[in-house]
Amino acid sequence: MITGELKNKIDGLWDVLAAGGLTNPLEVIEQITYLMFIHDLDETDNKNAKECAMLGLPFKSIFAEEIKIGDRVVDGQQLKWSRFRDLPANKMYEIIQESVFPFIKNLHSDKNSAYSKYMDDAIFKLPTPLVLSKVVDCLDDIYALMGQSNEVDIRGDVYEYLLSKISTAGRNGQFRTPRHIIRMMVELMDPKPQDTICDPACGTGGFLVGASDYLRETYRNEILMNKDNREHYMNHMFYGFDMDRTMLRIGAMNMMTHGVESPFIEYRDSLSDQNLDTDKYSIILANPPFKGTLDADSVSSDLLKVTKTKKTELLFLALFIRMLKVGGRCACIVPDGVLFGSSNAHKQIRTALVENNRLEAVISMPSGVFKPYAGVSTGILIFTKTGHGGTDKVWFYDMKADGYSLDDKRTVINDNDIPDIIERFNNLDKETDRKRTEQSFLVDKQEIVDNDYDLSINKYKEAVYEKVEYPPTNEILADIETLNKEIEKNFEELKALLKN
Repeated sequence: MITGELKNKIDGLWDVLAAGGLTNPLEVIEQITYLMFIHDLDETDNKNAKECAMLGLPFKSIFAEEIKIGDRVVDGQQLKWSRFRDLPANKMYEIIQESVFPFIKNLHSDKNSAYSKYMDDAIFKLPTPLVLSKVVDCLDDIYALMGQSNEVDIRGDVYEYLLSKISTAGRNGQFRTPRHIIRMMVELMDPKPQDTICDPACGTGGFLVGASDYLRETYRNEILMNKDNREHYMNHMFYGFDMDRTMLRIGAMNMMTHGVESPFIEYRDSLSDQNLDTDKYSIILANPPFKGTLDADSVSSDLLKVTKTKKTELLFLALFIRMLKVGGRCACIVPDGVLFGSSNAHKQIRTALVENNRLEAVISMPSGVFKPYAGVSTGILIFTKTGHGGTDKVWFYDMKADGYSLDDKRTVINDNDIPDIIERFNNLDKETDRKRTEQSFLVDKQEIVDNDYDLSINKYKEAVYEKVEYPPTNEILADIETLNKEIEKNFEELKALLKN
């Protein structure tokens, strides 16, 4: 969430580019993204150098002593943000246009990689040295502000704030998942170095970045010190699909700046027949589009066999089941309607989760979680693909606070259920005796079946009624009589004052 001074700085950055002649919002976003990527390459390279030094691993900087660009050979150090940012505007413009930009376009040696595919048609469009100089200064200010807080994903927040300026933003039900919600879902999944992780509606790659950060923090030595694990992490662990090339470009750069060399990020309509992935991934993390309906002819026929519908939120659930390996796990965000909708399609997908797989948890989230971009009520479904059932008890949690106010401002508050959710989910054996009046509890599968597979927490939660005792009627009447006399007395005093 962008607020206060940071918001003003980003608005100022937008104004500088608009004044320079860049009026297409998507072009503005792309140009900002390229420059942020260049900035982050410098920071990431320094970070990787320190990390390898601590672990005693060999390290080769991407800014090697000499870098070949076309027919020229240039000093790699001159391509670092920290070096060219202090140069005169004309010289800085020349270096970025003629050296830095060609360098980042050809940064990845594998021409079939996601990065190479989506950077191939990238064009540097800043019109003048003066505009570039102002933009670089604005970005330095933004990074300085962001450096004061380790809790904010600068790329995701900036992208979402910029996208909110476009009239088409949110047209397909797209809105960014808050970073702390992503982190919670990743921790609930607890990915391991051997997992294969996918987001079939990846956008800017928030879930994939969240998973990669968690793995580096939790299993750093196992990943970086083990050759096979490192190779898997860098090249074969992360998969993301989307239908927006701008989002894919951002996602590829986002993953690279978070230390993943070659994520598989591809342009693909996940719900169509062009997506053939079946029994492939061990973890799916996603917040798929909620709005709108699709043409049935464009939807993969095997998904329609699970739930005959045009609603994207239901089709994506069927897709997740298909794409997971047996034993694979999914944590996904769904609109509340999925949990209690009465149509045949809604019942079909809930039946598939409960009867054919192992539904583990339903976490109900308050409607303010996605503000200010959307006010929808949502929940998180957690399940394991088994193909033959396995649901015994389903854990329900009524999240009331996520550490931020639930209005458009989303300011930090003390109330936060997320640590409790993670703690309780990892110790479900202790939830057995919890009462239905409490914030979390277990529900037997049979009770869910008897309720037509309704997964709304309100169907099972019991309200607490406090007994209120009122005084006898004669006492209440006596009090009313006393009040009436007092009113009449005051009224007479007021009339007397008016006469004087």
